[in-house]
Amino acid sequence: MSRNWTIRTFHVLLFIAILFGIEGARLAWLQLGFGGSRTASGSLNQSAFLQHSDGLVLDSGRGQFLDRKGRLLTGVTVQSLAAFPANGKPRGSNQDLRLLASSLGVEENALEAWLAGLREPHTWNGADSDRALNMTKLQINAAERSRLLGVAVVPFVNRYSADFPPIHAVGYISQHPERVQQLYGNRLTKHRMSLKSPVGGSGLEKSMDRLLQGRGPTTVMQMTDANRHPLEGLGLRISAPKNPHFPIQVTTTLDLDIQRIAQNAMDKYGISKGAAVVLDATNADILAMVSLPRLDPYHIGASEADERNHALVAAPPGSVFKTVTLAAAIEAGVTSFDETFYCDGHYGKYGLKCWKEGGHGKLTLEQAYAQSCNVVFAGLAERMDAAWLQITAERMGFGRQVGWQTDSFIDGKPLRLLGEEEKGSIFLNKQTAQDGGVRTGTGIGQRDVRVTPLQVANVAVTLLHNGQVFSPRLVKEVRYADGGLMASINVKSAPSKYGQIEPQTARLIREGMRAVVREGTAEHALRNAKWPLAGKSGTAELSGKQKARNDQWFVGYGPADGEARYAVAVLIEDQPAGLRNRGATLFGEIMNGLRLQEQRLLSQAEAQKEKR
Repeated sequence: MSRNWTIRTFHVLLFIAILFGIEGARLAWLQLGFGGSRTASGSLNQSAFLQHSDGLVLDSGRGQFLDRKGRLLTGVTVQSLAAFPANGKPRGSNQDLRLLASSLGVEENALEAWLAGLREPHTWNGADSDRALNMTKLQINAAERSRLLGVAVVPFVNRYSADFPPIHAVGYISQHPERVQQLYGNRLTKHRMSLKSPVGGSGLEKSMDRLLQGRGPTTVMQMTDANRHPLEGLGLRISAPKNPHFPIQVTTTLDLDIQRIAQNAMDKYGISKGAAVVLDATNADILAMVSLPRLDPYHIGASEADERNHALVAAPPGSVFKTVTLAAAIEAGVTSFDETFYCDGHYGKYGLKCWKEGGHGKLTLEQAYAQSCNVVFAGLAERMDAAWLQITAERMGFGRQVGWQTDSFIDGKPLRLLGEEEKGSIFLNKQTAQDGGVRTGTGIGQRDVRVTPLQVANVAVTLLHNGQVFSPRLVKEVRYADGGLMASINVKSAPSKYGQIEPQTARLIREGMRAVVREGTAEHALRNAKWPLAGKSGTAELSGKQKARNDQWFVGYGPADGEARYAVAVLIEDQPAGLRNRGATLFGEIMNGLRLQEQRLLSQAEAQKEKR
């Protein structure tokens, strides 16, 4: 009996030991990150840590953008005040709270209410409710002296700088769970992203999003107990992905100094809607791209902001398009610069008339271009077949997307840097194009013609290069965080399937653009320019609900003597009809700013040379 009882006892203990062994092995298996019930963090150990901590993302790990001189356009690190939920525990003394509030320049009760209302970690944004406040040394010192529970100074990365207006060409990021699911389902499955991960909403942020995603965020954690009460003395823990290659750095062609020159010029003249594009005349690199209304990356859809990049939106060009009509007429052989015309102010049909009351009288083709005579250019358009106008426009870079793109980037996928670029139009269809009224309207840049400010600026570069159309770049190269080169984006042309205009044609048009400034529609506005300039003005009558409203254009380059360095296009949208075209004035202001900038740089270089 005793022996049987001993055997039974042994079997029971053995069974219990086996059960403990199985459960222990199972727990170890899960803690190592295996098994079907794996958590998002990869292990039970990490899951337990997350259940007893509050995390604040200091840096999403997203790639950054720089201007062509290496200055940050995104990802500005600031020393910021961060606060974690106290969950009922006292923060500290009233004296400490008063000390911190005083340094921040806010009322004590306002700071106390903010701290009490926290349900998740957050940074103190101060008067700028969109960006974490960059604290001064005195504020940092006060925060450290206050020793408030759950309050600390941390290095936080603001995506967009407060030092200059957000740039449409760079774009914005936002949370968009549907797009994350659509684009990055594989990363979600592997727990490398969450549905809350930010993705690009426009500009380069969107077109290069797949390269910018990085390898995970840098997070600061505050340890808490099971009741989520902060554990005093444990401090904060910062975790960051250990990968020297990320985040990547994208060097753009933008120049912050030139961007400011264009922005300040538009502000000076009170432009509220429009665009300005500055291209490098040597290769069509985009040096500046300003769009109004301004972009507010923190309040997309706000009434006084606009996320659309107006530099890439097609609009009626008015007389700027006479450049295409002139090129088409010369190459079709239906006119020459020796021909003379007579304008009495009326075309005689289609209800078309010249902008100048009483007409221009007798004038040459060059004078007709310089004075922007509607009667002459309507007649030239009617002399040609509509298909030839369409072909010439495409040869010069209109009616199609010209921004830099490739069918296969380094990851084997297509890449179009200017994803929002509209191609515009010349004629809506072949049938209506044969109508004389449509053709004459097209010849003066009205009817169905739509072009973008980028395309208009690029035409100036095309003329400077005797008809060669470049593909404007917005990015020069992409590098890893450790400086290694990921990819170069080389200058490339954007030829038309119809070829290009002749060098002689480009030369004649450049002469016409000089005449515009010397004795034409821009003579008064550019009389005192700091550089010799050339260009073409345009006023487009808006139809539909915008009757009695105009768009004002100017495109040109400078210096016009010697080697040109800049090509600029400006568009002032939705102006009252009858208001003097300020496009040439705005163009001149930007060009003067560029000239002064070059003089400053030259003076600085000479001063440094003397020091050596």
